[in-house]
Amino acid sequence: MLALAACGYGSKAKDDPGVRVAAGAHRIDGLDSVRIGYFANLTHATALVGNRKGFFQKALGATTAQYATFNAGPSEIEALNSGSIDIGWIGPSPAINAFTRSQGKNLRIIGGSASGGVKLVVNPDTITSPQDLEGKKIATPQLGNTQDVAFLDWAARQGWKIDAQSGKGDVSVVRTDNKITPDAYRSGSIDGAWVPEPTASKLVAEGAKVLLDESDLWPDKKFVITNIIVSQTFLEQHPKAVAAVLKASVDVNKYLNAHPDEAKAAANAQLKADSGKALPAQVLDPAWKSIRFTDDPLAATLRTQAAHAARAGLLDRPDLNGIYDLTLLNDILDDAGESPVDDAGLGAEPPSPR
Repeated sequence: MLALAACGYGSKAKDDPGVRVAAGAHRIDGLDSVRIGYFANLTHATALVGNRKGFFQKALGATTAQYATFNAGPSEIEALNSGSIDIGWIGPSPAINAFTRSQGKNLRIIGGSASGGVKLVVNPDTITSPQDLEGKKIATPQLGNTQDVAFLDWAARQGWKIDAQSGKGDVSVVRTDNKITPDAYRSGSIDGAWVPEPTASKLVAEGAKVLLDESDLWPDKKFVITNIIVSQTFLEQHPKAVAAVLKASVDVNKYLNAHPDEAKAAANAQLKADSGKALPAQVLDPAWKSIRFTDDPLAATLRTQAAHAARAGLLDRPDLNGIYDLTLLNDILDDAGESPVDDAGLGAEPPSPR
């Protein structure tokens, strides 16, 4: 099975020196620390803001929240498998791939984080409609990653034939790291890209135009772009710590939706701390508007994304039974008077320890 990669990019994390453990706080589950992984990417804004504003540290009490950022899904999955991180924010394709490769033994998806934030952006001088893409070069972040799968499936629906492995066909798919996609567009080596934010908005700042927002292809314009995963071992041994991080995530998402300007500024400040560079307003503002932050993992759309990858020939049809354990999240939502979220029939049995 092809190893699927995540979207986005990042660098080594730096803890915010302004976040401190509250006096008199107690350790959760006797843990000295909980190690949290994410990408330095706006689609991981729940983790960015949770770090920057101290939500996770407050929830964990005297147990220290430690952070690491990753450039791609495989490296984050490797860190989870090795025990270098306990909980992570990650895209659907690497979660699917890791779960199936381990025969359902390494991780669970325990919550949602973000929907949307993916666009097809193109050179308006040569492309003004989908039909104009034939014969053109379109970038995706990586072979088999979430956006690569989405573009291949959409292209097939237009009637184009593309070899998934080589990217050659009626439209040429050029796998290009998000960090260099704007340079590739500027040089003319690609005609457009199917990419996540903020890369899409960076291309628009270079003169590209949005031809398609992927949200328009999904029911209610919702599809999963970022999930929360946890090591099954850590979930079984430390459910209170997992619940604390999940409760903080729910609180962060409320903050993101209630205070978008403050949250956007906090996310950008953490991006600068993690990657060394903040996003300019002409990139940050439109990128932020295209992302929805949600506790719902949108499980039915993950099932559909897996089917797209299988139809494209990038992986065998996976067995996703047990990939979700939403027990703790639904307890938290119930306590908050919120409706439960659904696992689309892919929940783990038995439920996680209470």
